[in-house]
Amino acid sequence: MKIELAKTEIIHFVGIGGIGMSGLALIMKGLGFKVQGSDIFLNKNIERLKKNKIKVYINHNKKNINNSTILVISSAIKKSNPEILIAKKKKIPIYKRGEMLAHVVSLLKRNIVVAGSHGKTTTTSLVSAIFSKTRLDPTIINGGVLNSFNNSAKLGKSDWCILESDESDGSFIKVSPTYSIITNIDQEHMDYYKSMNSLKELFIKFVEKTPSFGKSFICLDDKNNREIIKKIKIKNFHTYGINKNSQFCIKNILQLKEYSKFNIEISLPGKKKYKIKNIKIPLLGLHNIRNATAAVAVASTIGISTKIIKQALKEFKGVQRRFNKIFTFKETIFFDDYAHHPTEITQLLNGVRQSYKKEKIICVFQPHRISRINNLKKEFSYSFKKANNVILCPVFSAGEKLKLNFSYLDFAKKIIRNSKVNVFLVKNESQLAKYVKQNIYGKKIVIGMGAGSISNWIRNLPKLL
Repeated sequence: MKIELAKTEIIHFVGIGGIGMSGLALIMKGLGFKVQGSDIFLNKNIERLKKNKIKVYINHNKKNINNSTILVISSAIKKSNPEILIAKKKKIPIYKRGEMLAHVVSLLKRNIVVAGSHGKTTTTSLVSAIFSKTRLDPTIINGGVLNSFNNSAKLGKSDWCILESDESDGSFIKVSPTYSIITNIDQEHMDYYKSMNSLKELFIKFVEKTPSFGKSFICLDDKNNREIIKKIKIKNFHTYGINKNSQFCIKNILQLKEYSKFNIEISLPGKKKYKIKNIKIPLLGLHNIRNATAAVAVASTIGISTKIIKQALKEFKGVQRRFNKIFTFKETIFFDDYAHHPTEITQLLNGVRQSYKKEKIICVFQPHRISRINNLKKEFSYSFKKANNVILCPVFSAGEKLKLNFSYLDFAKKIIRNSKVNVFLVKNESQLAKYVKQNIYGKKIVIGMGAGSISNWIRNLPKLL
């Protein structure tokens, strides 16, 4: 359904403090729409919105939408939310974030949409970094805060838009891409999709929406990506990865503590094979080399010069909550990372171990969402193999009212058995600080992992030590 909006509308975002919702609200404000919103807690995203003179109500209340003419809801908002209930009663139109995002994208002419289960935020950021080195001033809507401009969204002056899609509720299919990237497809958001086949079918539809004058870029290293490639009817895509059949094939990888370096061999139909050599990124791990390769593939296809691409990647300033160094304590370096799925944890630890070969690695893991850990407890138990110790925190429920369908102590034992690591359970932030103070010193790496409050726990540690 196409949404036609007049700028006299008052658009209310329910759950405006989320990283995706806040970014979209900022862009719509910049485009001249009247925007406001509500959320349960004050956070950095809301502080950024307030600096941009966007009204934000703390707590959800039916009075918040008294003057609103349109509601935008995030996938995290429950149907019982009082603002949704009163909007339905008043017959105020309600749109998912993905639907509204599709409308915003339709106002611009050309876009690059980054989709997939993991790596979207970093890939979107890398593409944005390359574009920012050119005269193409794109609108950027990302799922993380880019350090280069300390925000998740930026309204550009050109007709280009670079955005991270959100497949959590299927609404990413509403966006019509000019160019798109599919990083991977994994067992995520099964509460919505119910099966992997349903998830894969939607990605096939997404890729087939690519116009003849555009292109999709699909990572060939991912098993599920390879499966959907066989079923895509319109073969308007290129592939990338370490797989030898990739059209943008990664070669000669070097991984060090401060950066990764690699070449890309490019073999495209009707074109002479060539290489882009010595690409350098200040990121660790093969997963990030793949993300950078996707960015190189789309940028070079559009016509951005190799010199600009390499310079932008070399100077990439990173994304918040993606293996960010926070502080050092007794020679131990503490990092913060968003990894909250078994695949993400495994990829992160593989990258860290490749670069930090001698240091002990300690994971402070806070599971995110009861439904996720219920569904993937076995996969989680195998994901810490490249670590030495795991400090297991209580589950961050993210508002879910479900119960764990297993013993948490048995879960810890399963991690010990399957990942061959030591596990220590903590009940709260103060217990974590006490354990760190008494047990962690010397040349070690500590990584806070999760999508919940663990980031604040790690950042607050220096005050408690």
